[in-house]
Amino acid sequence: MPIEVTGSSLRIAQAKVLVVDDEAYMRKVVRTMLTGIGVRTVYEAYDGPKGLDMIRSVGPDVVILDWEMPGLDGAGFVRMVRSPQTFPYPDVPIIMLTGHGERSRVIEAIQIGVNEFLLKPVSSKALQDRLISVLVNPRPVVKSGSYYGPAPRKLVSSVHADNDQAIQNLFMLN
Repeated sequence: MPIEVTGSSLRIAQAKVLVVDDEAYMRKVVRTMLTGIGVRTVYEAYDGPKGLDMIRSVGPDVVILDWEMPGLDGAGFVRMVRSPQTFPYPDVPIIMLTGHGERSRVIEAIQIGVNEFLLKPVSSKALQDRLISVLVNPRPVVKSGSYYGPAPRKLVSSVHADNDQAIQNLFMLN
């Protein structure tokens, strides 16, 4: 039975979600959680290159991405997607779902343009909250220097005279 969230259930039900993870079991777990919260259309990719192809072919509303994958890892995947000059869907929301919660990885994920970050094991509620965040209350996409991705939360909640400088200051976390 889907978890009910007023005003968001329909958007979640209509969403096309792509899960990119090299572990078949993890893809199955995430698919089960997604269908449990009401997502009707779930696509899967077993590695980064296949995930990029799937974005091009199905145009998902959200990508749920693992960090550690052979060949093209999650960070490399995000960098390729967030290249508006070469990738056709650079604005697709990306939720990084990983077992690596080190501060350096979280900071890197922010710096390369990940919309949301979740740690494995993940609860259905946490996954649903992040889906609502990117589907119902998305942050605008911004370009500042080499950064292309969701506006940092501090920028969304306040207006800065110099947004480029504010973005650069946020990225000087490490």
